Amino acid sequence: MSFEKLIRIPNDRIGSLIGKSGNVKSSIEKSCYVSLDIDGDTGEVFIKSTGDVEKMQPFKAIEIVTAIGRGFSPENAMTLLDGENTLHVIDLREFVGKSNANVERIKGRIIGEGGRARKNMENLTNTHISVYGRTVAIIGDASKLRLAVDAISALSSGGMHGAVYDKLESANRRTKQEKMKLWEDQDVFY
Repeated sequence: MSFEKLIRIPNDRIGSLIGKSGNVKSSIEKSCYVSLDIDGDTGEVFIKSTGDVEKMQPFKAIEIVTAIGRGFSPENAMTLLDGENTLHVIDLREFVGKSNANVERIKGRIIGEGGRARKNMENLTNTHISVYGRTVAIIGDASKLRLAVDAISALSSGGMHGAVYDKLESANRRTKQEKMKLWEDQDVFY
């Protein structure tokens, strides 16, 4: 079984995808059992399966390349190989239309002063968030991803930062309580 896929990333992200002496490209190829053919002029990346069909992870390779293209550091993009982590990309034009001024305003709300809002959301949702171009990209496991997407949607729709953080904190408390309940219920069986 062979797999081939062509995707395009912004030209200014090609260097990050290749890495110093090709180390990032090589790491993706080894981890996912694919080969990457990168065109530095067009930003086109041709992903092709190689080697062991059992170990091949072409879809993870696509996610990693896309994540780097959306502004993630290679280290954060490679966390897509951990557990159930996946990538979600939000186009900010869904919230504000095609106006560049409105997209920039929303990006400012999501990033916050000195990057604080983005950092707070990352900490409260245990995800990685990248704001790049007209998109916000998030890496995390499914449950945490949903929290981050909801938080970014709320901020993009004009929600207050404090209210968004409160909602994330209460979701975290609920999750902790559910875990504690599971542990308590397990004790009954011993």
